[in-house]
Order: sequence, then C-alpha cells, then structure tokens
Amino acid sequence: MSRRNSLALLVTLLLFASCGSQKKAREAAAHYKKTSPSDTLPAPYATKSSMNFSNVVGWKDAMPKAPAGFNVTIYADAFQNPRWLYVTPNGDILVAESNSNHPLLERIGALFIGATKSNSMKHSADRITLLRDANHDGVPEVRETFLSHLNQPFGMLVLGNWFYVANTDGLWRFPYTPGQTKISEKGTKIVDLPAGKHNRHWTRNLIANADGSKIYIAVGSGSNVAEHGIANELLRADILEINPDGTDLRVYASGLRNPVGMGWAVGTKTLWTVVNERDELGDELVPDYFTHVEEEGFYGWPYVYYGQHEDPRVKDKPVMAKGALVPDINLHPHTASLGLAFYTQKAFPEKYHNGAFIAQHGSWNRSTLSGYKVLFVPFQNGKPSGKPEDFLTGFIVDLEKEKVHGRPVGVVVLPDGSLLIADDVANTIWQVRYAAK
Repeated sequence: MSRRNSLALLVTLLLFASCGSQKKAREAAAHYKKTSPSDTLPAPYATKSSMNFSNVVGWKDAMPKAPAGFNVTIYADAFQNPRWLYVTPNGDILVAESNSNHPLLERIGALFIGATKSNSMKHSADRITLLRDANHDGVPEVRETFLSHLNQPFGMLVLGNWFYVANTDGLWRFPYTPGQTKISEKGTKIVDLPAGKHNRHWTRNLIANADGSKIYIAVGSGSNVAEHGIANELLRADILEINPDGTDLRVYASGLRNPVGMGWAVGTKTLWTVVNERDELGDELVPDYFTHVEEEGFYGWPYVYYGQHEDPRVKDKPVMAKGALVPDINLHPHTASLGLAFYTQKAFPEKYHNGAFIAQHGSWNRSTLSGYKVLFVPFQNGKPSGKPEDFLTGFIVDLEKEKVHGRPVGVVVLPDGSLLIADDVANTIWQVRYAAK
C-alpha cells in the first residue's frame, strides 16, 4: 500500500469510524427527493466522497496575488500555526497560535506529510503573540508572547478593562490595561464550553455587540452529522450569547454546523457569519455559506441543509427542521471558509468599502482542490450587492498534484486600511495595501 493510500486509510478510520457504512448511506440516498423542481443542488452521492489532502510546499520566492493596484508583503513570520488575528483598540495585533491536539492526526502528519512540507498537524502552540508597529511603517518592531499555557486558543476580545480568550473548553477573562504587551495576572474561566473526546470543530470565536453589553461565541459541531449522538452536540453548532461577566448564557442561533468568522455588517446591527457545511455527500455537497444571523434562527444542521434539503444519513427530524433558514451567499462546497472581516476603512478603492473579505482555508473532501484563497463580497446598505469575487489568490501551485503554497485563515483590517491575512501552514502573516493612485 502506498504512503498516500495509507494516510487516507488512517484518517478515514479516525474521522468516520462512527458514521456507519457507505453502503447504508447510499441506500438511504436512494430515497432522497429534491425540495423543488428549480433546485440547482445535486442529489447526495451524485459523485463519490473523496479524500484529497493538499501537499503544502511553502512559498520560497512566490507571493500571493492581489488585484492590480495592490501590494502584498510579509508582515510577520516564524510562527507556529498563526490561526486567528485580532486588533486591539490601541492598534496592537494579537495572533492566536493554535491547532488540533488530536494525537493520531499529529502522528499521521509526522509520518506522511513531513515537517519540511507542512506543520498543519503539529501540536498546538497554545499561545497568543503580540505584534506592535510602533513606527507606523508596516513593520512590527515589538513582538512579545502576550499570553501562554492556553488550551487551543482562538477568539480574542478586548472589552473595557478585560481581555477575553476563547479556549476550546471555555471562555477566560483577564484584567487588561490598554497598551500592555504581556498578561501576567491570573485569569478566570467565566463560561464552560463543550469539548471532550468528540470535538471535531475545536475553534471558538468571539465578537461583542456595539455597546459591549453582549458577547457572542461561535461553537462548531463535535462531529460531521451528529454521528456520535445528538446529546454530544449540546451547545454546539450554535452561536451563543452571554453577558460580559459570563452570565445569562443562551443560544442566539442554532443549526450552524461550524460557524467561525463573525462580523457586523457596516452601519447595521446585523450579525453575519461564515459556516463550514457537512462532508461526505460528494464533490458538490454541501456548499459552505456566508449568511446573516437571525436571533433564534435555525439553519438546518444536522437534519437539513440549504433550506429543506434532507440529509439521508440523519433520521427522526424534529419539527424545527421544517423552518430552517436558507443562507444568503453560496461559498461553494468544501472550501473551509473561515476568516471574515468587513472593510471599515477608506484606503482601498470605493468598491471595497463596507464589503466583506472571506478567507477560504481549502478543501480535503473534494476530488479537485477548492478554496485556498481570499474572497471579497461587495455590500451596499448593509446587504450583499454582488457575487463573491477572488481577491487574494496564488495559494494553489498545481491542481493535478494537489500542491499548495499555503492556506489562508484569519483576516483583519488595520486602522491604516490595510488587510492582514494569517497563513497558518506557512507560518506567515501577509499584508495587503493599496498603492495605486
């Protein structure tokens, strides 16, 4: 057996041991009916489910490609999986360095991928690094370990005199003074979050509302389609709402398989999120999406997708599945759309004002690679005004050989109007500036 086939077999055993046989799934799919004659989504299993991991080769002398008039440079590098970015009120950049801690995935990465090609399966660094561009010249002169000894940190938030960080198993709060470069005070866990053995989507993102009276926590599902039981999905596949002290926890919106990036549409009080949808139904199912989030809205997971498309693997659908909301923007299947940043500055041309940048980390469950780029979605009056378009590309080296330079994930807008994109397997943060007159 080849090394590639051995990798696929090992990962299959890890991810899908509890999902039941493919034969049973195909038999269930035979009874699938489309929602309406005008439906454009294919039926489940119209194509087989593929495992197609990218081979990360690094950038060397190459660079990502932006539209004409934009310059792309390295803002900072030499990280260990820079997964997520946050800009503090005083302009510091916080970088969450974290990754999956699953021991079998780490072992597979060491055996089959190799440290020289990709560090995407190394042990999580579990720290936050601070970058400060003290001279405002685009080069961070200050670099400090802001906070360490965490547990797969991801979402970060400064609210008043508190710094919040979302570990995979809980939300922590630390005393914070604007401008400090390191946290030494002891923090407090104010909310327990679900983690445990079945924790497929381990990231937890954070955002506050405009007046700071509420915090929202994005929590992905623990599985693909609740194959470990719906009881394991308590407070998962949800966006949760709490008070800043951790009280009054409630589910703000549900049925969102893996919501990650969140943002407020400029000039509105409407929350938006990007969501990774389910796997193993074929190349063209199910599309990831970008959608506004309705309070108490249900978006279908695990029972249905994109409205009333039934998942043939999930039985005993509850009444609420009939009211599942249809997402706003199709981001295509298996793209792993993660990062989200609304453009709140004016340095870019007018077409980008108030629009949304979305980082697609890239596919593993599609026969041809998809994603591996940053998209832009134009907005007008708080709503999408056009289709997603490519903004930062060049991450894919060779489609036939599944070679990629890197994988974009976190996205933030800096006060000077430039854009930062974290490339977590290349250990690099890219900066995009507009240079043309």
